[in-house]
Amino acid sequence: MKMPAFFRLLPLSAVLLTACTLTQPPTGTGSANTPQWHAREHQLQKLSHYQTRGSFAYIADGKKVYARFFWQQYSPDNYKLLLLNPLGTTELELFVKPDFTQLTDNKGEKHLSSEPESLIYQLTDMHIPFDNLKNWIIGLPGDAKKFELDANYLLKSVSDQRNGDIWQVDYKGYDISTTPALPNRLELIQGKNRIKLKMDNWTIQ
Repeated sequence: MKMPAFFRLLPLSAVLLTACTLTQPPTGTGSANTPQWHAREHQLQKLSHYQTRGSFAYIADGKKVYARFFWQQYSPDNYKLLLLNPLGTTELELFVKPDFTQLTDNKGEKHLSSEPESLIYQLTDMHIPFDNLKNWIIGLPGDAKKFELDANYLLKSVSDQRNGDIWQVDYKGYDISTTPALPNRLELIQGKNRIKLKMDNWTIQ
């Protein structure tokens, strides 16, 4: 059963995707076989409790969804995602912990599953790779073996194949006001599916 009311998110202006933050676009090329990358990777892996908010866009054949999002990570495998409409009302709340996913829609109805990706697709028809997104959003390649770094050892791109699908992740900028520096713009592409994330700020605890 699809959730047509979800597409009340459509009127949100794409201008929200271009809000200003301190940014450093990835340039040059760095090697992953260096102490600098291993140190950064270890630093990012230690992040377990953080949150970010910003703009979300999902673009596919015949589908364009724009929303505000709020991501809160409680532990490596426990997080919450909110998608909000232009009035700030929650359209979708996703809560994930090991072997348990709960999605609450804009009517307050709760849907349960053990797989966040399949649950989101079933209810919204959107492909979102949650298994690796929780790594990609902070600048880690996750399980992907193919990735590229910039000259400052920040993740520049990732290519990941899973279940026959290839996801390409391109990093467009980093917030260098945080320690460690964290992504503030990234784009995910899989076939005709495109996801754009713009992070306005980060809070690390």
